[in-house]
Amino acid sequence: MESITSFSRRSLLKQAGGALIVSFAWGVSPRALAQTAVAAAPGKPVDPTEVDSYLAIHADGSVTIYTSKVDVGTGLATAFRQTAAEELGIPVERFSVVEGDTALVPDHGGTGGSSGIPRGAADIRKVAATAHLALLDLGAKQLNRPASELTIEGGEVIHASGQKITVAALVAGKRLNLKVNPNAPLKSIAAYTVVGKPILRTDVPLKCTARHPYLQDFTLPGMLHGRVVRPPTVGAKLLSIDESSIRAIPDVRVVRIESFLGVVSKDEWAVVRAAKEIKATWSDWQGLPGSEGLEAFLRQAPTQSDKTIADKGDVNAALSTAQKQLTATYYWPFQSHASLGPSCAVADVRDSGTTVWSSSQNPYGLRANLAKVFGIPQEKARVVYLDGSGSYGTNGADDAAADALLLSRAVGSPVRVQWMRQDEHGWDPKGPAQLHQLRGAVDASGNILAWETQMWLPDGPQGTRALAGPESAGIAQSHGQGAGLMTLNLDPPYPVPNLRVVSHHLKDTPLRLSNLRAPGKLANVFAIESFTDELAAAASMDPVVFRLRGLNDARATDVIKRVTGMMDWQTRPSPNPAPGEGNVRIGRGISYVRYKQAENYVAIVVEVAVDRTTGIITVRRVTCAHDCGLVVNPDGLRNQVEGNIMQTLSRTLHEEVKFDRSRVTTVDWSSYPLLRFPEAPIVQVSLIDRPDQIAFGAGEAASSPVPAAVANAVFDATGVRLRTVPFTAERVKAALAKA
Repeated sequence: MESITSFSRRSLLKQAGGALIVSFAWGVSPRALAQTAVAAAPGKPVDPTEVDSYLAIHADGSVTIYTSKVDVGTGLATAFRQTAAEELGIPVERFSVVEGDTALVPDHGGTGGSSGIPRGAADIRKVAATAHLALLDLGAKQLNRPASELTIEGGEVIHASGQKITVAALVAGKRLNLKVNPNAPLKSIAAYTVVGKPILRTDVPLKCTARHPYLQDFTLPGMLHGRVVRPPTVGAKLLSIDESSIRAIPDVRVVRIESFLGVVSKDEWAVVRAAKEIKATWSDWQGLPGSEGLEAFLRQAPTQSDKTIADKGDVNAALSTAQKQLTATYYWPFQSHASLGPSCAVADVRDSGTTVWSSSQNPYGLRANLAKVFGIPQEKARVVYLDGSGSYGTNGADDAAADALLLSRAVGSPVRVQWMRQDEHGWDPKGPAQLHQLRGAVDASGNILAWETQMWLPDGPQGTRALAGPESAGIAQSHGQGAGLMTLNLDPPYPVPNLRVVSHHLKDTPLRLSNLRAPGKLANVFAIESFTDELAAAASMDPVVFRLRGLNDARATDVIKRVTGMMDWQTRPSPNPAPGEGNVRIGRGISYVRYKQAENYVAIVVEVAVDRTTGIITVRRVTCAHDCGLVVNPDGLRNQVEGNIMQTLSRTLHEEVKFDRSRVTTVDWSSYPLLRFPEAPIVQVSLIDRPDQIAFGAGEAASSPVPAAVANAVFDATGVRLRTVPFTAERVKAALAKA
């Protein structure tokens, strides 16, 4: 075993004189990545106002799109290819995409919030439209014809006389030297031939045949493997280490920076063993409230702010005079991103610069954060994206990048840090818990008379999320805890004359927070659409009829009517179970959302079978009607909607982060189970294409109605209302026993 390398925080930061290069890439081999990431294309512009920053037309007629948006399995790169091909008149198969490399791509935002299509694709469309005009002008000069008489088809500039010239010949690999024209005329949607077609993704065949380059497979010459030794409790301090405890493991180097402890070696199995066997003494720490009784903690903890989302009429007066009023409390737990492959990063710190390969969804944001944390000039920083195993927001990828940077800087060699399963589940930032207290009433005609929602959630100060590695190393950081737009869809989509909606944001959070797919909206819609069903039951009305009476938006009523038709919905109040075998009861439930109250329209109907003996819920069938405006790629969209539904069924039925006074205790697939293949229901999706409407992203919207639809179906089957996620068999049995 090699000797221990120990650094103080001050001495570590003194080594920050080099540049930081955080690297991400897409669609090429790991070996090619290693070569191309060392030196960026000289002079390649990244100014977001320049066409050449986004687009390169090569001498062979191929086209490269450059974007800071990254495709984390959503098919975004394919949609970008379609968008650019449509505007340029160049075949889609000639396009490739370079994502997330800050030395090569313009910064037009990170990936999240379903913004890839409405913002990213919109940017690409404007760029392509600007380039289209320029190509027509170039063609006019070469063909001696007015640009107004020319078209571009199949990668050729064509005149009606038969004259034509290829785009490749016009550009010949040169730059266009144009500013993006936000007013460049766009192709008529009625004339689309590429957008709206089911173009297959180029990455899927590679992924299905184990040839796709993943970050976890990436290597560099001279690279060492690293592991971080995590403390036994969240807030523990490292007191001492026993070097002799791993002396039998050859060629292992130990790195200690205050309470940051890591091991590196040329052999990965050696560091896995060393991280497990090294003896370290840590201080005790018990600063967590524990997940048992967390609902009470959320309600009682000090708040930093209260936000009034809606306030009209007089809720208290309306409730006091109402003949039928209800109260209900809904709880959503902390949840993990639970990526199937644990987070990974590779860092290469040199005097000339530092390269970090990561699967972060926000390359420019990660570059800025690492540069700030480690005191590196940002203008010398580079970020390059490489696919991880999947992310649904900010998982452990950014933390792994900081871990790798710390270790590489300490040992002077490139280091690959691969988190273990216990790291991923125990230390990734979590989607926050939420508590909703609702009151409401209906009048004698079954109209919603009054509604009040109060929500409590851990929030903490907004800002950049602190990274775990530098935190242990004693490096000062911003301690922001932003988890996304948590209050959207907190108010009901139905007309209510007396309405009050308030969110209470706690001063602190037990666990680090981050944005997890459909942040806030999942829990909010669960509470709102479940309570809507409760009001419908109180009014003795069919849940669909109850909703449709309050909606005057044609797109909203369209998705509801379509999804109920798919399930052959029979109008009747709930509960009204259908018998199954033995003690099984079958029910159906509906849930509706207009995502963020401004984007996609989604309605979902779920059919469940509930075994009253075991408490097991079996989701038998799911139908979904989805309206996101213009559909760019129906095949990719359908994949996204189905993926949303399946993942959210897992979050609804199984997933809950638990912790005691010291640490997260759900650190493996046994204690944090996911939906399994035998549990997968039949899923039917109806896509409503509206070419005359703005295209919205589909990475999140279809997830938000799922939990309430399941809860409403269980109520229909059993008469029991489930208000705490996940709907485990134990919780269902307990609820049935009380009924």
